[in-house]
Amino acid sequence: MVSTSVRTRSRPRRLYLRIFLTGLLLWLIAVAVTLLTSNANLVPTVVLLGSFLIPVSFVAWAFERWRDEDVTTELVVTAFVLGGLLGVFGASLLESYVLHPSPLLFLGVGLIEEGAKLAALVFVTRHMARRHTRDGVVLGAAVGFGFAAFESAGYAFNAMITEQGLSLPALVQTELLRGVLAPVGHGLWTAILGGVLFHAARTGRVRYLRGALPVTYIWVAILHALWDSMHSIALALTLILTGFSASSYMQTGYLPKPTADQIRLFTILSIGGLALVSVLGLATLVATWLSGRGERTQPSPARSHT
Repeated sequence: MVSTSVRTRSRPRRLYLRIFLTGLLLWLIAVAVTLLTSNANLVPTVVLLGSFLIPVSFVAWAFERWRDEDVTTELVVTAFVLGGLLGVFGASLLESYVLHPSPLLFLGVGLIEEGAKLAALVFVTRHMARRHTRDGVVLGAAVGFGFAAFESAGYAFNAMITEQGLSLPALVQTELLRGVLAPVGHGLWTAILGGVLFHAARTGRVRYLRGALPVTYIWVAILHALWDSMHSIALALTLILTGFSASSYMQTGYLPKPTADQIRLFTILSIGGLALVSVLGLATLVATWLSGRGERTQPSPARSHT
């Protein structure tokens, strides 16, 4: 008698890494072919591959490590695509009609974009039966990375258009910079908000104007504003620390040519400032993640509504 056994196929491990490496190779090939052939039809391919590479790699990680009966594949994809698009649309409309040039411009951007992403997260997760802090972190990150992917595609497209015509180097430089910084930008900030939102939702109806959520929202918006304005902050600090004379600027209307020391100091302040904002954001994320320790193994309370 021949015995048969059922073999269960384990899910592929490190799928996200294979997707990232394959996508990176395809992006490099697309850049090289576009450069060699000057074929403008390939530009959208370069833009999309470069803008979505890291965000999609995160979604693949979520598929592999975090999906269950609550955080399904469909929900992660919905959070990434629909949540990201709704965030971009909402932020674009509000920024167009609400924001005006002012010293608080970047704070306004932070408040609007983080609010738009939070609203998108609430919408796409409205039918979830159970909510845990760490699920909120993952789904919030999915919305944030989706927002970042669509936004980066726009930035790359705009960077490519110059007075001299289409500039592939400018496009590539923009995508590289935004790709490297993506994990400590929109994905990080919305992951924090998602974790705090779901933590609050476990115990009952969320109080959007009281408790930890509004405080975290303001904090994340401040981190966002500091990130966006770091170039201006570093420039102002450089001028102050190197004894820049405002009177000479008022007389001539031009900034003097920067010295080597000023350029060096500006670079240090810019990179150091972004690093500090990143550390503060990551520390907040770690604290949020730790606050959800053991929740998924505990009996869930009655369904809560956000």
